[in-house]
Amino acid sequence: MPLRNRQVQSKIPEVNLVPMMDVLMTVLVFFVIISMSLSGIKIFGVSLPTSVSGADEEVIDRAEPMVLGLRPDGTVVLENTPVNDDELADAIATYFAENPDGFLTLQADRELPYSDVSKMLAKLRRIGGKRVSLAVN
Repeated sequence: MPLRNRQVQSKIPEVNLVPMMDVLMTVLVFFVIISMSLSGIKIFGVSLPTSVSGADEEVIDRAEPMVLGLRPDGTVVLENTPVNDDELADAIATYFAENPDGFLTLQADRELPYSDVSKMLAKLRRIGGKRVSLAVN
């Protein structure tokens, strides 16, 4: 005797989405990892400074920058002459009085720790260096 209490099977097929979601997540993770590795951002083994080719072509013609040097021993050089903080402040004030749209270029030695370069940037900000760019090789 056949059982009449059988449940009527659904005529709509069921789609199991879990395997498809697993595949999509795997592909997404793959592309995220690949895009991060191709972006040029490296955490370990940083070798700075470098320059980007063609970056100088985008610079609009402006006044000549005031070029400062920072030697490995920490001395600041302006026009191949070591200067102290007072002389530097006077030179920067004079430069920006003559060139309101001018900017400073800091050429820090490659052997300097970045903390020294950061201290110099902070000092330039206090003195009045509004726009400072770092020269790279």
